[in-house]
Amino acid sequence: MPLALLVAVLLAACGGSGGTSESFTQDNQNGDLAPNFPVIMFQGQNEVGGQEINFSELIGEKPVVLNFWAGLCPPCRAEMPELQVFHDEFEGRALLIGIDLGQFTGLGNPEDAQELLKDLGVTYPAGYTVDDRIIRNYEILGMPTTVFIDAKGKIFSKWTGAISGKELEKKTLAMLAP
Repeated sequence: MPLALLVAVLLAACGGSGGTSESFTQDNQNGDLAPNFPVIMFQGQNEVGGQEINFSELIGEKPVVLNFWAGLCPPCRAEMPELQVFHDEFEGRALLIGIDLGQFTGLGNPEDAQELLKDLGVTYPAGYTVDDRIIRNYEILGMPTTVFIDAKGKIFSKWTGAISGKELEKKTLAMLAP
């Protein structure tokens, strides 16, 4: 997919919805290994093991809920309080990490992302990547996108659009089930 078309799709998915977007699940990648990418942390370094890490370092102990967002994306902003509650309730059982993609989507930059985290009082681990292949590698078709990755590093499920706390809990509990 040409980059201009991809950016247009992302902007359409994130803009003009007043904080909500149509949500749907995409399970066609279930079982695939989650692609690795570098992460530069804004916050949560103690939870993930450093300021600059590779995503693959987070695989193995517990499932990961990977939330792709952007600092100037209204649906991303709208879902962050739900993500914070999820983080507080599932800490120790699943790792939530937010990855800002604003610099690749035209929806902000790392400074916008840090400002949003501060404004909302978000404390879960969050950072950004400099790997511009991330959108293609994770087949991100809208913002925000949440990817559920099991402890073995395999994609369990993917959700495009703002996700509710109930859906986060439901998918995570299903992923944690033996």
